[in-house]
Order: sequence, then C-alpha cells, then structure tokens
Amino acid sequence: MQRTVDIDNDSFEAMQRLAADLGWGDGLPLVAPTEARVEAMLDGRDPNHVLGVMPPRHAEVTNLAVAANAVMAGCPPAVFPVVTTAIRAMCLGRFNLEGVQTTTHPVAPLVIVHGEIVDECGFNAGSGTFGPGTVANATVGRAVRLCLLHIGGALPGEGDQSTQGQPSKYAYCTAENLPATPWEPYPASVGVYATSAVTVAGHENPHNVENHVSGHAPSLLTTVASVFATIGSNNTWVHDGEVFIVLCPEHAQSIAGDGWTRRDVQDFLFNEAQLPLSRLHYRDYPDYTADQRRARLAMWPRWMRDLEPDDRLVPLVTDPAKFRIVVAGGAGKHSSVIPSWGQTVSVTLPLDE
Repeated sequence: MQRTVDIDNDSFEAMQRLAADLGWGDGLPLVAPTEARVEAMLDGRDPNHVLGVMPPRHAEVTNLAVAANAVMAGCPPAVFPVVTTAIRAMCLGRFNLEGVQTTTHPVAPLVIVHGEIVDECGFNAGSGTFGPGTVANATVGRAVRLCLLHIGGALPGEGDQSTQGQPSKYAYCTAENLPATPWEPYPASVGVYATSAVTVAGHENPHNVENHVSGHAPSLLTTVASVFATIGSNNTWVHDGEVFIVLCPEHAQSIAGDGWTRRDVQDFLFNEAQLPLSRLHYRDYPDYTADQRRARLAMWPRWMRDLEPDDRLVPLVTDPAKFRIVVAGGAGKHSSVIPSWGQTVSVTLPLDE
C-alpha cells in the first residue's frame, strides 16, 4: 500500500527531519520527492503500473514508488528506465530476491548497463567505473538500494540479515565498455539482442586482480583464477554460483590478441579455478565433525559428493558458462573477480521504453 506524506516545505532540513522520523534512507541526504519531481521522473508513465513484487515485505512495486525513490536518490529523469529495468529484472523468480535480501552473506544487486544508453546518459564505463564521481552510476545504484530498503523492507538487522554488509549496499552500478570489448556485447553472449540493456546480478564487492607483467591469455587468466579459487569463496559452499569476471581493456585486448574467444576464457577458468577435494571437504580440519561435513556437501552436485581420491582437483562452478565475462574500466592492468552469493542467477533484459 502506498501513502503520501505532507511536509511544510521541500527544504533539505525538512526532508532530513521527515526521513529521520519515518526511518527512511540509507544514511545519506535525500532529495524531497515532491509531486512535481515525481511527475517529471515518471515522464508520462502509468504511475500504477506494477513492475513486480519485492521481498521480504512482498510489496507490489509500482512506477510511482520507484519514481519517488529515484527522486530521493538524485536520479536525473533520463536514467529512470535503467532503474525500472533493474527493478523488474530483480523481481523475476530466478533472481531469488528473497534470498538476496535476507541472507547473512554480504550480497548486493550489481547493475551493469549496456549499449547506447551508456553514452546517452553519461554512465561511466571507463576509469573508476565502480567508484564515485558519475551522476548516472551513483544515482541509479542508490535508487535501486532505496527501493530495496523502502519497498522491499530490507533494513539492516531486520529484513536484511547480512552479517557485515558491504560498501556496494549503498550503490552498485557500472557499465560495459563496449568500444574496448574485443568480443560481442555481453547481452548478446546471453541471448539478449537490444540497442540498450541492463544486467542485474547478486554479487559481492569486486575483488581486484593485478597483473602488470603478463601479456598473454594463459598467464593473465591463471592470475584471475587464483583470486577466485580460495577456501573462503562462497563457491566452495554453493557450487552453482555465477562469477562475473570484469576484465580491464588492456587485459581483454591481450587475451583476445592471442585469438581467445569469450568461451575460451570461460573454459580456461573452469579448468584452472579448482581446489583439492580434501580442502573442500574440510577433512584436513579436525574440528569439523562428520555432520558438519555432510551439511557442507548438501549443496554440492551429487557427482562431486562421490569423487575420490581426496587429492582430486574439483572445479568451483558446475559449468564454464557460470563465468560471466564483461569488459569495463580504463587504462591500467587491474581487472576484477566478483563472486556471487550463489543461490541467485543474473538477469539481462532489454532496456524499458
């Protein structure tokens, strides 16, 4: 159910008092969602159109509610279709927003923007793409988070049970650097053919991959795999978790320069990012009981539970396609590994009209 709240003015001070009284916001200042500002954000769209249902509150998500949150986040109206597309994608069952919102894992929905809308709205796909300084990236990411808080009810310690959280729970939006991508655009690689598109993925913060020396695919990707293949990775528990590999342009060009396709990258990482079965079973850890080991194995595919011997290397994903390859960033030889919470599937949709 939606309601309106009247305030005596739309000043900064009045909005902050209202937010404090109602428990709104992410801790940062909010723009007052006045009727005029919300109407400008909607730009003629049906305010009552339902985009989906958002857990854990299981509230209907209307254009009006999303527009109000986009205003509070500081979004320019031009980026509103990116916000609505991201919200619509997250509300699809396969994304498992219920789990993303309520798990103790620090997962946050990552929004990746693709295609013509990147330049049209000024999204930063280059240097510092995951960082501050760009209105489109910052406000879209923040608008998504405000919707998750205000509509979905994922307040820290209440709906959101994340043990520690992560900085990307404030805003998590990047863009594909298509001019620097040596392969087909990412959406096309997952069967979405559109001039502009949006991807959402329930993932951790980016884990940096530094390699300034290697100039060829095998050595570069061995470094990438080493960042992912750790005992602390959530994929040692949930083997079906997707992993976004965000290659910087220089690493991507070096890999493609060796004649490697995106599929070649996925196959290599599948074979390289492996750990000994004994470490995944925690058989080397005497404080783990048999029951605890069985509980850990419960989320593994059956073929992995029956493997022998203990020194057998096993992959941390069930399919090479679980490695999602995107190019973003600027100059410099730093890429990112972005592991998933695990029980969620990324969604890519054409941009809302």
